Amino acid sequence: MSERASSADYVYRPRGREYGYSNARIRGMRSRLLKQSFFDELMSSKNIGDVISKVMQTEYGPDLEGRILHGRNATQVDEALKDNMTRTFRKVLLHSNDEATALVTTLLGRWDLFNVKTIIRGKHMSLSEDEIVDSLMTVGQLSQVDADELARQPDIRSVVDTLATWGLPFAVPLREVMPQYEEEDDLSLLELALDRYYYQWAAKRLKGRRENTQIARVFLGAQVDTMNLLTSIRLLNADLGEGDASRFFLPGGDVVDEALFLELSAMSDVDEVFNRIKKTPYGKPLDEAALQYMEHGSISVFERALEDYLFRIAFDTGKGDPLGIGLTISYLWAKANEVTNLRIVVKGVSVGMPEGRMREELIVV
Repeated sequence: MSERASSADYVYRPRGREYGYSNARIRGMRSRLLKQSFFDELMSSKNIGDVISKVMQTEYGPDLEGRILHGRNATQVDEALKDNMTRTFRKVLLHSNDEATALVTTLLGRWDLFNVKTIIRGKHMSLSEDEIVDSLMTVGQLSQVDADELARQPDIRSVVDTLATWGLPFAVPLREVMPQYEEEDDLSLLELALDRYYYQWAAKRLKGRRENTQIARVFLGAQVDTMNLLTSIRLLNADLGEGDASRFFLPGGDVVDEALFLELSAMSDVDEVFNRIKKTPYGKPLDEAALQYMEHGSISVFERALEDYLFRIAFDTGKGDPLGIGLTISYLWAKANEVTNLRIVVKGVSVGMPEGRMREELIVV
C-alpha cells in the first residue's frame, strides 16, 4: 500500500474544538433515523422475509445485502444491524475533532466494559461461543475480531490472560480479584472490579471546566447514579452483614453518594426507596415503574426504567447545543436506541411474538 493517500481516500477531520463541520454531518445523519411509522409497519410484518424487504429500503440495506448472502434469516439481519451501528459510530469518530474524539471515545468505553463483562459472564455460565458473540456490540475500542478471540477462550482465566497479553487495561482489575473469584466462584467480584475500574478511568479523563467536558461528565455521572440505584434495590432482599453494602458502591455519581447508597440499601422495601429519592431526578422514572413492579414483582422493570431514563438524558444533551459535543452524544445514543429496537422487532417477528408485546419491549419510542 502506498504511504501517500490518494485524493479519493482523503477524509477531512477538523482539529482542536471546531464542531461546525462534524455537527453539520451529524445533523444529516440524524435526519435519516427511522420514524415511529416505520417501526409500526415493521412490527406488522408477517414473516422475516417481509422484514428483510422493508429494512432493505432503509440505510441498513447495504449492510443487509451482504449478510443475506449467507441466509435470509433473523440471525443475518441481526448481524447486519450490528454491522451498521459499528460502521456508523466509526464514521462519526472519523469526522470528529480532537476534543470530541477524546470525549466520545471515553463514553464509548462503556461498550468495551459491556463486552468484556458479557464475555466473562458467558464463561462463568458456560455459554457457547456463539451465544456470547451474539450479545456483543463492538462500537468501542475492542474490535469484533478481538471480541471473537476472547469469546473463543476456554475459561475466564484465559480471557484475562489474553487481555493482559494485548496490554488492555481491563486485565488489571480482573487479575487483582481472580484469586478471590476462583476461591468463592462469585461473578460479582469480577463485574464490580470492571465497573469500578472503567468509571474511575472515565471520570479522570472527563475532568476540566470546559463546557463540552462537563456535558460528557454529567452524562457519565448519570450512568453511575443509575447503576448505584439499581444495585441498592437489588440489595434490599440480600442477606448482607453490617457495612458490607459499601463494597458494591461505585463512586462518581452526581446524585447518589455513598451515604445515600448505604441508606437506600439498608431500607426494608421498595416503597421506602421511592419515598427517599422521589425529589431527585430519578424519582419520576422509578415511580412510573412501580406499578409494573407490583404486577410482576421483577426488579428488571426498574432496570428498564433507568435504561430508558439514561437514553432520554442522552437525547436531551443535543438540545440547545448546535456547536458542541451534545449533538454527537445525542445522535450516537439515538442510533443505539434505533438498532436496539430494530433487533427487538426482528427477533419478535421471527418467533411470532404478538405486536403488542413487541411494542412493550421497545426501549424509547
